[in-house]
Amino acid sequence: MNEELDDTCKAVFRQCYPKLLFYATRLVGTEEAEDVVQDVFVELWRRRDSVVIGEQILAFLYRSVYTKAINLLKHQVIENNYSAAMIEIYERKLQYYQPDHAEVIKKIENQELRQEIFGAINELPDKCKEVFKLSYLHDMKNKEIADTLGISLRTVEAHMYKALKFLRERLSHLLLSLIIFSAKLLSVFTS
Repeated sequence: MNEELDDTCKAVFRQCYPKLLFYATRLVGTEEAEDVVQDVFVELWRRRDSVVIGEQILAFLYRSVYTKAINLLKHQVIENNYSAAMIEIYERKLQYYQPDHAEVIKKIENQELRQEIFGAINELPDKCKEVFKLSYLHDMKNKEIADTLGISLRTVEAHMYKALKFLRERLSHLLLSLIIFSAKLLSVFTS
């Protein structure tokens, strides 16, 4: 029984690995894709006794690669100290590459767009910029930001409002940016 399970896992690996590697390459690039896919298969191997390998295994593997890719990109973004706007761009890119939307491929990383977003963020007043980066780059809640900076929650909310308003106005001609910041604005005031 155990030998049959091992053979099944090996067959799934041989059949799915090239497809998943191609998919992961589109998400995270060539350098990281192999690690992402190998991590997914290592996890599958560890859980082989509890995972049912059937018709839905390919969908499960695609979703696992997608999740690992998101986690890797978020980690890279934080590690490389990118701005919060870049996190949103990567998340938007990943949404277009989801298995359910594979046919919808959007060109999202555009040097001019990136420079414009960075430029707009750098134009923020120092305190607004600091609050904005803590919220989006470090994914801190408003209360945590207030405690960290030693300012009131109301002041944090005012800085966030001012920063988001400025960025929306400054980037209003960019449809993608408008969508990103509008969505984030809603999430800021509902949390």
